[in-house]
Order: sequence, then structure tokens, then C-alpha cells
Amino acid sequence: MSERMTSDDLKTAGKSSVFVQPVLLCLLLVVVTLAVYWPVTHCDFLYLDDPDYFMANPHVQTGLKSSNLVWAFTTGHASNWHPLTWLSLMLDAELFGEGPFGPHLTNLLFHAANTVLLFLWLRRLTAATWRSAMVAALFALHPLHVESVAWISERKDVLSTFFGLLALWFYVGYARRVASGPWPAFAALRRGEQVTGTETEAATVFNVSRVTCHVSRCYWLALVFFACGLMSKPMLVTLPFVMLLLDWWPLGRMAGAPDPAARPPTFRRLLLEKVPFFVLSAMACVMTLGMQQKGGAVITLTVISLSGRIDNAFISYARYLGKTFWPVAIANPYPHPMHWPLWPVLFAVALFIGLGVTAVGCGRKFPFVPVGWLWFVGMLVPVIGLVQVGDQAMADRYTYMPLTGVFIILVWGIGEVRACRRVTGPWAGFLAASLLITCAWRTREQLGYWQNSETLFRHAMAVTENNYQACNNLGLWLSRHKQVPEAMDCFRESLRIKPDNPDALYNLGNICARLGRWDEAIEHYRRALQIRPDQADTLNNLGLALTFREQFTEAIGCFEAALRLNPDYADAHSNLGTVLFIKHQFDGAVQHFREAVRLDPGNPRLYANLADALVKQAQIPEAVRCYQEALRLKPDNPQVRAKLQALGAPASN
Repeated sequence: MSERMTSDDLKTAGKSSVFVQPVLLCLLLVVVTLAVYWPVTHCDFLYLDDPDYFMANPHVQTGLKSSNLVWAFTTGHASNWHPLTWLSLMLDAELFGEGPFGPHLTNLLFHAANTVLLFLWLRRLTAATWRSAMVAALFALHPLHVESVAWISERKDVLSTFFGLLALWFYVGYARRVASGPWPAFAALRRGEQVTGTETEAATVFNVSRVTCHVSRCYWLALVFFACGLMSKPMLVTLPFVMLLLDWWPLGRMAGAPDPAARPPTFRRLLLEKVPFFVLSAMACVMTLGMQQKGGAVITLTVISLSGRIDNAFISYARYLGKTFWPVAIANPYPHPMHWPLWPVLFAVALFIGLGVTAVGCGRKFPFVPVGWLWFVGMLVPVIGLVQVGDQAMADRYTYMPLTGVFIILVWGIGEVRACRRVTGPWAGFLAASLLITCAWRTREQLGYWQNSETLFRHAMAVTENNYQACNNLGLWLSRHKQVPEAMDCFRESLRIKPDNPDALYNLGNICARLGRWDEAIEHYRRALQIRPDQADTLNNLGLALTFREQFTEAIGCFEAALRLNPDYADAHSNLGTVLFIKHQFDGAVQHFREAVRLDPGNPRLYANLADALVKQAQIPEAVRCYQEALRLKPDNPQVRAKLQALGAPASN
């Protein structure tokens, strides 16, 4: 199979234009990707994770400082451990500032790099230039990948795929060198078997230490890049299984594989060589699950039952495939119905089993079919919802790397049909061009919905039903743009669809607090905490509302609970310091104001608060320095100027 495929490509290369050259194809892929996706650089931040990941994250906004580097490797912020994602976002802030252009551009550049890497890796793996280029083009232009590129918070998708493809690149180098070097001859000689003169000569002449060094370097680089991928997004935990699939086809490293190597290693040896990869995967699974449980992101079985999760898993596989071939009604988020009707579940199960049996049945003649199918199914397992993280039923971003398996089946299948002369060259070219143009058009259209939170969530509400998450998220955008009545309507609609939605209750409480309706705000915050008790933001805002109602003891308890959940919560430290200041507990107030300043050093209000508390402790020189720093950060603050004058100090050092 692989020999015929390679010769077809070589014949095509001899007759076709110069664009068959890999360098020019890489340039073409990059230019097309950048041209189609360029509008993403004009997109705004989204009020969906982007505040946590970039726009309101003080560690990210202050760039690559040593303290931020330590934080990146030790934090479970956003319910995940992905230090390299944090570092890449910090680098964006360092290079481009606090606006959205920089991180959007970086996401796009990573997507273009992933496209080129996928093409080069597939070409190295299969020697099929045009097929590899077509798979890479589908990867670049398919509209299901818009979410991973256009959403700043999904830096983890494009970054982890970048490292994952590098890991696969070096794994192929390792596997090929092991198969083609003198190792089979040496192994035979050590077993006392007879080898041919050519093999003996190769075993004698070949520089064994050099080969050993190359093989070892490829293996360890594959392991290092795999670790980097896991530190960007732990969804790559199934990559060792993809390596096993590649061992069967096209590497031919298994007995019984199509076009097997001369002396394929045993399956036991193939497993043993991947033990370090599996160990890293296991560590990533344990760490990620712990972080997500601690952050309250894991949905319990009392909310979504095991049977409901299994039903949704089968339906999600069917929906992903449907949107791959007919990409309409693409949205973020897709609401989880909790319970699916029986007939779509039966259809999805039948489709899943039917496609799986068909893929296995095609394995001997068309090995790319089971490899592509298992690639798609296996890489989605961590996010298919059996362990439910978040409220979504599915998400387009989860398909970023798994869809490569489907693209391989599609492209190699068309190639086999063409090889059987059932489709002529011009028709195959027309089909490929039509497919890519359609994908590019739908991708550009989809990018229009990602311009800001309003366009994204209004579109989601238009193409889905009972989307309480989109209602809530749209209300949040309207609230921050001072469209308060419309925002309250959105939050109430979200609660009508899902009365126990803690996010809508929290956001409704925030609007009531902004309007000074403290009792209503307290009621909404309490209801939200009954549903989801371990939420630092809700506890902090409840404490603030209780402070305005002068219920100071309970407010202190709320702030302390928020800080137990998130010790680096600058607002909670500031609010707790304020209550302690009101209660004349100035030592505690100074302690928490100092911590708030450390965590958010660009906030002039925090310096002013710390200075007020220091004055009460008669620490006048330090208080003057804090007032001066507050005035430097905000020169038009008359209150701070008046306090400095009262202390007989100048406005600046």
C-alpha cells in the first residue's frame, strides 16, 4: 500500500508544477491561512475566560517577572495546570501590551505553524506530498477550528498541538532510525542467527555510537515535547496511543501490519518504549483532575448522571462528525440538555458502532481508515464528557487535533479512489479546490461571529435552543456596557431556562449591588453559593454587600473563605483590609493592604488604602511614600493630594 502510494506521488511530482516542492507548499499554506484568518486580529476580548486568562489577570499583564514565572508553575488558576500557556500569554503582554491584538496574532501564528508542521510531518511519515498538503489545508481552513484560533483563552489548544506535532515528528525520526539502522542485524548477531553479507557489513562498518546518539536524541526530544504539550493543555494525554496507531500504519512496526518492517518489534517492546509517555500522561490526568475538582469545575454525578454522560458522549461523536461534513449551526457554547431523548441516543450508538466495525473491516486493505477513526475517537476521550468539566455538551475547540484522523480518512480515501481510476485527475482537483474554498468561506463567516461577546452569544442564541449559558454571557456583556435593563432581562431568561444557574444568580447579584439594592444582591449571592459553594468571586462580592449593610462579622468570614480558596485574590485582601480598618483593627488592615499591593501593584486605590492604615499606626514616612505612589499612578486624585498636604509632604519624592 505505501509503496504504491509513494510512487503515485512521485509520478505526479514529475508531471506537475513546481508547487509540489515542499517549501513552496509550506509558503502557500501559510499565506492562505493568514489571509483567511487575518480578521481575527481585530477581534475584541470575550467576557468568557479572557478576563481570567489575560485582560484582568495581574500576573499575565505584568509580564515575565520572576514572581510570575513561579506563579505559572504553581497555580491552579482557571481550574487547570498549564504553565506554558501562562508563560506564552505573559510574553504577549510583554511584547504587545494589554490589548487583544497581540494574543490574537500569536494564536494565528501558532495555527499557521501547526498547519505547516502537520504537512511536513505527514509527508515525512507517508512520502505522500499532495495528500499531506490536502490534510494540512483542511486542518487550516475547517470552520470547526475557528474557536481554537479566535478565542484568546484557547491559546492552550494551538500551543499544545504545536508541541504535540513536534513530539510526533521526533517519534517518527526515532522509529524510522530504529527500523532502518543496523539494529536488526546486531540483534540477530547477538541471538546467534545467520545474517546476510550486506547486513554483516552494515553492522561492522556503521558507526554504532553515532546511530545510538541519534536514536536517543529523537526519543528524548519526543518525550520532552510531549511533556511541553501536556504543560500547555492536558488533552494530549492520549498521544501515546496515537503513536501505537502509527506503529501499525504507516510505520509498519507491528507484526501483521500492512507493509511491515523486515523484523518488526514485538508489541510488548512497543509498549515498553512508550512507558515514559504513559507515565507523563497518568501524572497529567491526576494533576488536572485534582485542579479541576479544587476549582469546582468538575460536575458531580448528582447533577449529570453516568447514563446521561454516556448518552451525551455518543451523541457528541455523532454531532462532531456531522459538523465536520456539514459545518452549520456552529456555536459557543452548546448547552447540555442533561437528558437526551431515546431515539437520538439509539441513532448515535448505531452510527458509532457501524462506523467502528466498518473501519476495522477496512483495516487490511485500507489501513488508514482504522488509524484515522481511532485517532478521532481516542483523542476525544478526555473531553467527551464522561468526566464532565463545565456545563457544555460539547465544544468545537475539542476537535482541533482529533479531526486530523477524519481528514486522513477523507483525503487518503479519495486518493485510493483516484488510484483505481474511478475519479480522473481534473475531477479530483476540482473536488479538492471546491472543498477548500467552501471551508475558507465558512471559516471567514464564522470569524465574523467572534468579533466580540455580543456577536458571539447572539449568534449562539440564534442557532441553538434553551441556551442559558449564552443568555448569561450576553447579559454579562450588556452589563459591562451599561445596558442594565437588557442585561437583567438576559440573566432572568437564563434563570427561567435553568433556575439553578449559579452564574446567572451571581451576575444578577452584581447588577443589584451596582444599583445599591444590597438586600437583593445578598439574596442572589446566597442562592448562588448554595448551588456552588466554593466560588471565591461570589464569596468576595457577598462580603462586600454585607459590608455595605454593616454586617461586618459575616463579611469578614466571607472574605476569609474567599482567600482560603484563592490566596492571591487582591480584591478580597483589599476588602478584608477595609473592614478591619472600619473595626479599628489596623494591624490586620495593614497586613492585607500590603498583600493586595503586592498582588496588584498598578492599582492606585490600594496604595491609598495602605497609606490610610499606616497613618493610623503613626508610620508616617511609609504612608507618605504610599500616597506619593498612588498619586504617581493617578495624578488627578485630589483626595490623595489633600492627605499629603495635611502631612506636610510634597506630591512626589
